[in-house]
Amino acid sequence: MRLHEFEAATIFAREGIPVPEGRVASSPQAVREAAAAIGPPVVVKAQVLVGGRGKSGGIQSAEDEAGAERAAARIFSGSVRDFPVREVLVCRKIPFQSEMYMGVVVDGYRGCPTAMISSEGGVSVEEISRKRPHMLISREIPADTGLRLYQARDMAREAGLAGPPLAAVSDILFRLVQIFFTYEALIAEINPLAMDPDGSPWALDAVLEIDDSARRRVERLLLPLAQRDEDPLVRRAREIGVSYVDLDGDIGIISSGAGLGMATMDIVASCLRPANFLETGGGITEQLLYNVMELIFRKDGLRGVIINLYGGINPIHEGAKGIVRFILERKITIPIVAKALGNRQEETWEILRIGGVEVVTDNQTERCVQRLVEMLGEKKN
Repeated sequence: MRLHEFEAATIFAREGIPVPEGRVASSPQAVREAAAAIGPPVVVKAQVLVGGRGKSGGIQSAEDEAGAERAAARIFSGSVRDFPVREVLVCRKIPFQSEMYMGVVVDGYRGCPTAMISSEGGVSVEEISRKRPHMLISREIPADTGLRLYQARDMAREAGLAGPPLAAVSDILFRLVQIFFTYEALIAEINPLAMDPDGSPWALDAVLEIDDSARRRVERLLLPLAQRDEDPLVRRAREIGVSYVDLDGDIGIISSGAGLGMATMDIVASCLRPANFLETGGGITEQLLYNVMELIFRKDGLRGVIINLYGGINPIHEGAKGIVRFILERKITIPIVAKALGNRQEETWEILRIGGVEVVTDNQTERCVQRLVEMLGEKKN
């Protein structure tokens, strides 16, 4: 469950991370009043549970109360990636000299929490990792000890900080890790963490996503939750019983486990653009995989699909029947590459091939992705 920015920012502030003063408003007039109370200039931010708000016009600056009201009117009259905007966050605009990235995530390869910091902020961590990996400092966090303050200082120092900014930023990283564990999060992120002219850091954005299975355990720590306009794809995924995260790319991904799915997504991202994260968990059936195919093909613009299944306890041969049934019924023609290993794998391969799926029998996911790249290249030519 992803929290709205204002919900995450409230938690961050409560745990000692500096965030700009802000108020939630649900009308242009209320935005004007909030801007007057805070004092301009301000930033008006749409509160929707998707990324890419800035590119969609969902984040706008204003130099006075009237400008804030006009900005709010524009935001309320439109949508952000097809999500209607019912509330905005009005917050004080912080002048800054530099931006950083800071985050705590679950590493898909190692299955453990990882803290990350970069002297480059305001862009996605995926972009930093892909284009300038030397700029991203990361450290695995043992679940039993967490991140020590001296370790946070070492990371901040490696990111190029010194003096008072070093102490302030390392303290924020230490607190962000504590929030990650306290709220049983999947992601805790600040992007950007901005340094004002006095050298003080401010969390100008707040991201907190909590594991759905932990919601009852941390409910007492949360504020009353705001209305949630879920992505219809996420809602459909919950209905059919799979985990799904929508991404901005055009390569669909289906996997039979969370770790396998994260690793597949990372490998795809090294050369292509993942359209989603999806993992089926246990209990694969023909109908489940048919529904999963229907889910990912609801997204427009797919150029290819990677299927990565492991048949330990999962009857992947049954799942293959659902995949092929969907392909034949819908007359799917885009490249689909599959790696399916485990019990009854040869039977699974033969079923998939009936549907025109390119089967890679190698146990390395990289070969699967490489084959899709080759097929897309052939398609372009």
